[in-house]
Amino acid sequence: MLGPQQHWLKRFGAGAFLSLIVSSAGLFLAPVIEPAMALTNEEIATRVASFRQSNERWFQIDLSSQRLTAWEGGTPVYAVIVSTGKRSTPTVTGVFEIQAMHRTTRMRGADYDVPDVPWTMYFYRGYAIHGAYWHHNFGTPVSHGCVNVAVDHAQWLFNWADLGTPVVVQH
Repeated sequence: MLGPQQHWLKRFGAGAFLSLIVSSAGLFLAPVIEPAMALTNEEIATRVASFRQSNERWFQIDLSSQRLTAWEGGTPVYAVIVSTGKRSTPTVTGVFEIQAMHRTTRMRGADYDVPDVPWTMYFYRGYAIHGAYWHHNFGTPVSHGCVNVAVDHAQWLFNWADLGTPVVVQH
């Protein structure tokens, strides 16, 4: 049986390293993968085709339409309008996995400090899918790079997903 550290090394390979994350749950280490944005559109499409041929649960985030779809293999099971990163703080593209999940957490940046962010699922560094109670502009890119979801939808997505659930972000 692999321990937690060996599990991450096996899953992400020797090129992975750990990042210290501070949240309301305390300090913990999470993997940081370099740089997923290097995937081409064709490579992302190949991964999507692979997920659709499986029975695996996965998220697809379409930046062009501002939609998040939860899939089980090739079957969409839930879809919702989201708000992704604005032009000055875009959402990363690529293929990721849910790395950490928090029922609530505090998010801080250079120009924001938001307490009690609900149903947060980090998928790449500080990028997360999470509930947003502070705006109702879903369908418009307004975030600092995260994928903002209405709180009730975020709760459903959080309860449906697990650590390791794939997240595909594409245009």
